[in-house]
Amino acid sequence: MLKRVFVAPDPGRTRLRFAARAVLGIGLAVVVCGLAGLSLAGAVTGGLAALLALFTVSDATVRGQAVTTALLPAVGLPVFTAAAQLHDHPVARDLTFLAVIGVGVYARRWGPRGHSLGVFAFMTFFVAQFLHATTDRLPELYAAVILSLLTASAVRFGLWCYEAQLPPAPVPAPPAGTGLARVTTRQAVQATAGAGFALVVGQLVSGQRWYWAVGATWWIFVNTASRGETLVRGFRRVLGTVIGIGLGLLIAVPVHGAAAPTAVLLAVCVFGIFYTAAVSYTWMMLSVTLLAELLYGLLGVLNPALLALRLAETGVGALGAALAVLFVLPVTTHTVTDVWIQRALRCVHACTAEAAARLAGSATADPAPRVAELDQLLGRVRFSVAPLVHPLNPMLGRKRRARRVLALLDDCARETRGLVAVAADPEASHDARLAAACWRVEAAVEALTGGGGNQVPATTDSPAAEPALAHLHGLERALMELATPLRTPPGSPLVGA
Repeated sequence: MLKRVFVAPDPGRTRLRFAARAVLGIGLAVVVCGLAGLSLAGAVTGGLAALLALFTVSDATVRGQAVTTALLPAVGLPVFTAAAQLHDHPVARDLTFLAVIGVGVYARRWGPRGHSLGVFAFMTFFVAQFLHATTDRLPELYAAVILSLLTASAVRFGLWCYEAQLPPAPVPAPPAGTGLARVTTRQAVQATAGAGFALVVGQLVSGQRWYWAVGATWWIFVNTASRGETLVRGFRRVLGTVIGIGLGLLIAVPVHGAAAPTAVLLAVCVFGIFYTAAVSYTWMMLSVTLLAELLYGLLGVLNPALLALRLAETGVGALGAALAVLFVLPVTTHTVTDVWIQRALRCVHACTAEAAARLAGSATADPAPRVAELDQLLGRVRFSVAPLVHPLNPMLGRKRRARRVLALLDDCARETRGLVAVAADPEASHDARLAAACWRVEAAVEALTGGGGNQVPATTDSPAAEPALAHLHGLERALMELATPLRTPPGSPLVGA
């Protein structure tokens, strides 16, 4: 786990810049709230609003990110109003909270913007419970949200807009007509059911901190698409919370809300959340847990009993998520993984076709965007297969097959990148055998994805002097070997978990 965070590649230091900018943007937002005369609760609200704006807004273009950020108050402020007005009406409050959860998850079908707005709506209601917000505090909370979003936007889009120098990141959308097309609807129902369980049981555990259980259920569902992904994420959330509570006893409790050390530690936690999010959910949750403990220290209510309660509520939330994905409209890991594998294989073929056309002299062929898309798709495959290769998975046969598929897909990606690099060389010549090799690649992809015959064509064993042809032959071999793990008997699917 340590290696994943500190040795994980960070091309262009993107994660480092992402985390450093977050510390700057959130820190400035809190300072602006303080200078505006807002209370500690207002500053906390502003800091969390800035954190969400910098963390969850992930549109492919800078312009899209700016539009989504501008829309956040339109979603968050009405939710704040509803939560405050329902503060003394627990039944109506709980039903409204569940409605916000269902709509927030359903909104993910509209891509990154829908996801960001859904998260912001949920967290606005959550923060209202955290602060016990009432209608008389709404003006201050409105001001905190708006000031913080303006400050965070000034940092993100003005002072440090490093995305402006980067090509737009491809965001592969789930293809229509598959099981994934219904995932958002199913997850909306699952998340609402799981949150309902967490809300009821969480209130039995604590009438004051019940919303922790609901929050745990919500965040376990974020960025997952199958029951396997959700169960693994729930395990990692509990593990991160346990470690974070242990650190809290050693760090947050002794600090006891002292302003200067708490501010430094909060900055470290914010950096940790943003820096580790892409590589380790456990480490991110450790940082989130410690940040929450420090905030409770500032509010003067932190003690070991509160930390034990947080662990219990997190367990309730994880249990709610697990029960929901197991028994409410379950989406199997096999369904999700199969779609992403097929998308990745078809992208391999598209890369090959574009590279071959480039080598043949086409001035319009450009395989580079396809390579970027392939990297994104392989990331989705790895994420969806993660439940199978998890150390606690007892199904050793499926674990071996899943690892074999990942290794062969990596081989496909490596050979494809090599082919594209050769095609980019203006001195590269076109070999007449390229057309035949490309046809075999196309036929292999069609066979593996069910769009062609059942037989994957065999590759030639003759050595290839041309670099492009050598990469194509390597790609053919990887595709041929993929047929074995992908075509397992019906009774033992690759990822039937």
